[in-house]
Formats: sequence, C-alpha cells, structure tokens
Amino acid sequence: MDVGMIPELSKVSLTADLDGHWNRTSTISVAKELPGSSELHSILQQIGHVQQQTSDGETAKTEDVDSSISVFNNFGTKKFPHAIIIGVKKGGTRALLEFLRIHPDVRAVGAEPHFFDRFYDKGLQWYRNLMPRTLDGQITMEKTPSYFVTKEAPHRVFAMSRHTKLIVVVRDPVTRAVSDYTQTLSKNPGLPTFQNLVFKNSSRGLIDTSWSAVRIGIYAKHLENWLQYFPLSGLLFVSGERLVTDPAGEMGRVQDFLGLKRVITDKHFYFNQTKGFPCLKKPEGSSRPRCLGKSKGRSHPHIPPEVLLRLRDFYRPFNLKFYQMTGQDFGWD
Repeated sequence: MDVGMIPELSKVSLTADLDGHWNRTSTISVAKELPGSSELHSILQQIGHVQQQTSDGETAKTEDVDSSISVFNNFGTKKFPHAIIIGVKKGGTRALLEFLRIHPDVRAVGAEPHFFDRFYDKGLQWYRNLMPRTLDGQITMEKTPSYFVTKEAPHRVFAMSRHTKLIVVVRDPVTRAVSDYTQTLSKNPGLPTFQNLVFKNSSRGLIDTSWSAVRIGIYAKHLENWLQYFPLSGLLFVSGERLVTDPAGEMGRVQDFLGLKRVITDKHFYFNQTKGFPCLKKPEGSSRPRCLGKSKGRSHPHIPPEVLLRLRDFYRPFNLKFYQMTGQDFGWD
C-alpha cells in the first residue's frame, strides 16, 4: 500500500485520559476509514522505528500548550513517561539517556522537563505535551536529575502513576561533589575554593551539609523519601563508575529493567582516551562518532588530599546505609 493512499482525516470528538485511553469529549484527528489497516499499521511501525527522534532536543517550554492530541500526526501518541531517570546530578544521567536513545523502542525528551520540581503547577496535560510520540511497543522516557533530591517529587510522580519505573545513576559521592563544584566553577570563576565551601569549620572538620554539592551525595536520605511511595523493585540503581568501565554491562541491566530487548551491546561503544569515558560508535551514514559535549569530562581542580579524606569519612556511614537499602555494594569505601 502506498503511504500516499492514507485516506483523508476527519474530526472525531475524543480525548485521552491520564492513562492514554480515549474518551468522547474533545477533538483529535483520526482516519475516516482505513482499508487495508493491517498493512497501514505495518508501514507506520516501520516508519516509526527508523525515523529520527524529531522530539529529541525540544525544550521544556513554560507557556501553556494546546492539550489536544493528534493520533496520526508524526505517527503515534503522546503518553506519560513509562520510566524516568530521576538522578543524580553529575552521576552520568546524560550518558545513560544518550545510550538509551540508540534503542528503537525508546523515545525520550531531549531537554530536562523539570516538571515535578519546578513546573508542577502547569499541570499534567502540559507535561504530557512535552513528550515525544510513541507507537505501540515503544516507551516514553525523560530525565531530570534534581527529582531525586526534591522532597515533593516522589508523591507527585506517584500521583501521576504508581507504576512509573525509576532509574537512579549514582557515583562515588566525593567524586560527584568535586564534579559538581567543577561545573559551577566553570560558570562562576570567582567561586570560593572547594575546601572553603565544604566545611562549616575547617579546624573542627565539620562538613557543611547545607551546600548542595555535599547534600546531593547523601543518597540514603533521599532514597528514604522515594521508598515511602515506591517499592524498591520499582527503582534501578545504575553505577556511574560501571557506566564508564562497562557501559554494555550496565545497559544490559537497564534494558532488562525496562522490559526491552537487549539491543544495546558492546558493539555500540568505544572508549575515548581524551575524554576519559565511553562514546558511541558512529552510526551508518554519519561522519563522526557521538560523544558527549565539552561540558562532560572536565579536568577537576586540585583539592588537598586531607580535605577529600574528611569528606570520605563523612559519607562512609551514609554509603553503608545506602548499600544496605539497595542490596548493592558500589565499592566507594
């Protein structure tokens, strides 16, 4: 069947409820009649799997948007995320999302929507309209690392769907704090030194937990908040370190958790010695491999070893508690 033979579209009064089911209330576009609909469905499936992810890179705009949903516009429907990468900042969330976008059954928002922490008052219809369109068998994803440390986020995600799968990318909290500081320093060269920010009182060695670079790394505390609403089985903890040393292995775990076929394997990766982390091999028809941008893999400033030792001592009991809560030893101590 020629795609150009798709019949003229007409208006039918339907709306989608929060689970993506259609009710007869508002306007969408549907086909008047679909002769050979099984053939058409096959064509749409093929197109959907090979088309570029046109929604990738769209920004989370803060203005209100039309809540109507066009079924066949760009092939597919907009749905709430099946899974969300909820954290953590500077843990490897961008790498994980870019790796996942190789999979033909994953459609992801390029920008961080920040719905459950910054824009919740805009409502669920606004949020859903940020999502890319998916076909049957594809899953919708987004990532916003600040969700993990936002007190209100667990209840808000739960109110959307208690079945949402949650992914947390964690990294040695000491290294993560330094990476966080390095990113901030690149934007604000006049920032005080790391040691001046990390201590309330350097002579007594008291760590300043009000500093976000320190607070984010107390993973056990933040996880307790999420476990009030979601079972442990609903969360996957990805090692930021293993995402670098064994990206295919970690991606195997992620694909299993999401119920996806293991499409992403070691054949997709090579290690970039200059950047110090894995990159994706160039796709067919592309002139170059896909690596994360210049903002990733920055050189860290020199920090006195005794400062890092004090910070490591501070995190040790929280790390051990996190290992117990998750049943995983991440080997940070």
